[in-house]
Order: sequence, then structure tokens, then C-alpha cells
Amino acid sequence: MNHEDNAIANEPATLHRALCEVDSWLVLSGDLHPRRDVAERQVAAYRQLGITHIIDCRQEWDDEYLLAELAPEIRYWNLGTHDDGGPQADAWFDAGVAAYHRAMEQEDAKILVHCHMGVNRGPSMALRLMLEHDPEVLPEDCVIEIRRARPIARILYAEDAARHALGPAIEENLEGSRKVARMLKVLAEDTIDMGDVIHAIRRSEVAP
Repeated sequence: MNHEDNAIANEPATLHRALCEVDSWLVLSGDLHPRRDVAERQVAAYRQLGITHIIDCRQEWDDEYLLAELAPEIRYWNLGTHDDGGPQADAWFDAGVAAYHRAMEQEDAKILVHCHMGVNRGPSMALRLMLEHDPEVLPEDCVIEIRRARPIARILYAEDAARHALGPAIEENLEGSRKVARMLKVLAEDTIDMGDVIHAIRRSEVAP
């Protein structure tokens, strides 16, 4: 792990709820803070950045009523799913893609995608939306862009996202299989110890 990697691993609490712009239309982050005053400041930052839509990937919680109170102009979808390391269902990505197309009906759309920590579920959905936004983009380049913007993103469900985008015939599509293989190679080159990052975020959440 190099010096830059250490800096990332040592600042997980800062990166946890940071608003990380992947593209002009796409932002990644963690969830709203459980303290009301902190959450209010986060929502003010959403407004300042121009967030128009939120896709929340948490199965364990949602902010529908809080956001309806604090920022009724922001469209919110709770597309909760598990984070147990198993495959993500096509239906989850279907729902995310549908939300993306609804959001893009708005000319100035800017979508915030998040889960709890912004490590696995949110970045994986963001990857799928990037492949929807530009069908010519390579999955490996999306991974690079996501990690450039959000260095703590592990994107555990990246393969599920890429396979969903490339379609059911991927096993018969040599070029599609190569795209997935190249993406997995890029993912494997990550030098961040994600266990350390996740544990550090959890410690920061229980700190007095």
C-alpha cells in the first residue's frame, strides 16, 4: 500500500459521506447521518451541488419521509438490496435503470446514488447507470472513473452490473466476455484494504 493508499484508508469517516462527483449527472456518497442537524447540513449540500434525484440502495433503512420534509423538490427512490456478497438480482438493476430514465427526463438531472457506506451497493448501481448512459463506454473505464471520484469504492457487485448491461447472451458474446474480464482485472488491481476502510467507518459511527 503506497502513501496515497494510506491517506485514503486513514480518512474513511471523511470520505464516507463526501459527495463524490463521477460525472456531471452522477454523484456517489454514503447515507444521511442519523443526527438530524448533520443530515440537514448534508441536504443543504445536496441542494448546493444541484442534486435533483436520489437512488438509495439500502435495504435496511430509507430516508423517504425525511427528504420529503427537508427537500421535497428532490425525487427519491428507495431501491433497497442486500450487501451480503451474493449476486444482485436483475430486478434490482432493472429498477435502477428505470429510475435513471425517469430522472433523465429532467434537463438538469443530477443523480445521487448511495447505500450506507458508499462502498459496494451504491457504486455498483452507479456502474450500471454509467453503462446505460453511454452504451459505448467500457466497464473497466467506468470502474476507473468511479474509483477516481470515490477511492473507497470497492464495487463488489460490478460483475453483476456489467452482465446485466451486456445482456443475457453474454456467455455467447466473446467481446462481451472480454469486457467483463478486463473490468475484473482492473478491480483486482485495487490496493486498498477494504476491510480496514469498512472497520474504520464503523468505528467512526460509534465514536462519542
